[in-house]
Amino acid sequence: MLAHADRKASYKVPPTVVTDRLVSQEARRIKALEEQKRRRAQKFDTARNLDAFADLSLGLSDDEGDVDADDESVIIREGIAGYASLAKQPATLEPPQEQEQQMEDITQPKKKRNKNKRKRTKAKPSKWADKCMYAELLEMKEDPNVWGDGKSEPDDGLPSDMEQGWVAVAPVPIGKRCLAVTHQSAAGVIGISPNTTLRSRLLGKMLLPRFPSSLPPLTILDCILDTNWEKNGIVHVLDVIKWKGQDVADCETPFRLWWRDTRLAELPKFSPPSSVFHFSLANDQAQAQPAQQPDSYRFPYPTSFIPIPYHSDTTWRTLFSSIIPLARSTREISVEIPTSAPFQPSSPAAMSIDTAYNPIELRSSKTVTSQIPSDGLLLYVAQASYEEGTSPLSCWVPIQPITGSRNQEEAPTTPNASPLDLFQRLVYRRLSKRTVDGMINDGMEM
Repeated sequence: MLAHADRKASYKVPPTVVTDRLVSQEARRIKALEEQKRRRAQKFDTARNLDAFADLSLGLSDDEGDVDADDESVIIREGIAGYASLAKQPATLEPPQEQEQQMEDITQPKKKRNKNKRKRTKAKPSKWADKCMYAELLEMKEDPNVWGDGKSEPDDGLPSDMEQGWVAVAPVPIGKRCLAVTHQSAAGVIGISPNTTLRSRLLGKMLLPRFPSSLPPLTILDCILDTNWEKNGIVHVLDVIKWKGQDVADCETPFRLWWRDTRLAELPKFSPPSSVFHFSLANDQAQAQPAQQPDSYRFPYPTSFIPIPYHSDTTWRTLFSSIIPLARSTREISVEIPTSAPFQPSSPAAMSIDTAYNPIELRSSKTVTSQIPSDGLLLYVAQASYEEGTSPLSCWVPIQPITGSRNQEEAPTTPNASPLDLFQRLVYRRLSKRTVDGMINDGMEM
């Protein structure tokens, strides 16, 4: 428990002070983006089977001269016919030594194992462990680094292509990072049959038992489980990895976020589950329960998947005037909670002939506003695709001050400083410099 608390408290620890430009965060970011582009191109080439036909030849061209009749067979062997003949060759036989070793293994009697001796096996890690794209803390400096080459501008930690190549996500809510994974339900009834699980970011363990949702099967979302989900039933969707079996992780950031908002807006909306529905899931029978007060209602599982707003315009002016204030603000989200027990019709004739009795729909509800406090600001490289693990292609700017450090040398100069405050000051510095430079240029033109 103590180690878990230390790990949670250390992910916002300030990074090591970097004095070499080659190992700076921007240099690592450029290298990671180039490596990602290389892997993406290699994946596409492999999918199109270009590697298999890379060394094939259709023979000499007409410009290379005439070919005698005796050499036609050589051309055929060098072309596709020669390549196809390789597939007809039988598999090579195993060496005689390997065959003798296999015969000895078969003939030798197996050693008896001690039944009382327990076989020690390590627990296999979950396949969902560390699958989230986890952002690095943005390395910012109040006093910019001056590189030794004398040619580069001083580096304060802000990306040089912030205005053209980044996407901001704000306000990022407080909560637990997780993956929402949907499975193919046997019943196939959306919103009724339990088909969704929430997996923890680091270990991939289930945070909640499987519950029903309106998400389609074979979908994986990068989410943040709200700290007050039992009161508002909200899961905040940060990114999309897969949707209905379609892999979206290889797409660039603006497209993924647009796809996320579009697909979540198309999902059907259901009323929050009542105590009758929750009781029927546990006991396979519906029995009337006393009415609950709205203030005392608790969601048995999350019901709303709300996308976190993103901003493609990351110019210095927009960051300073709009995005940073949003990152500090509290978001208000309307949610529905039941106010009474399900409606019980007096007779079967009171119900529609084509509509079966559904306790989820035949119930009154009330709309309330949930206050979602912000935890900071996330920045994504626009050209980057989604990748697993911690990546410099995504940077985190928290609101809360950094309280701990790995050693005394890495401690920030201002212990109670907020990274978002420092980010705002650096953005204002860039904006002021641009304004002054513009005024100077206008004066020179006049």
